Amino acid sequence: QVQLVESGGGLVQAGGSLRLSCAASGRIVSRNVMGWYRQAPGRQRQLVAHITDGGTSTYEDSVKGRFTISRDNAKNTIYLQMNNLRPEDTAGYYCEFVSAVVGTIWGQGTQVTVSS
Repeated sequence: QVQLVESGGGLVQAGGSLRLSCAASGRIVSRNVMGWYRQAPGRQRQLVAHITDGGTSTYEDSVKGRFTISRDNAKNTIYLQMNNLRPEDTAGYYCEFVSAVVGTIWGQGTQVTVSS
């Protein structure tokens, strides 16, 4: 199995920044995709960004230009740098790990709250 440990959430004012981290451990294979999803109360979980083991990244339109996803393969860790945060970014943020070996694994989530 794979275990994910997320950190970095918190409360920030609009326009501020936060950096989320997600460290994977366990049955890691080199071919994998990791990413961040978010879910606000009463809404469906949606993709924020994901990144392949080769470094190819994809972003949801509303975060393009504000969020940057990156990864350190040696540490099996991904990061989400979130700048110019908006109140509508408030949500629980969940790390995802996908590989052909273990399927899809989710982290426990970390709360991001942006005050106006």
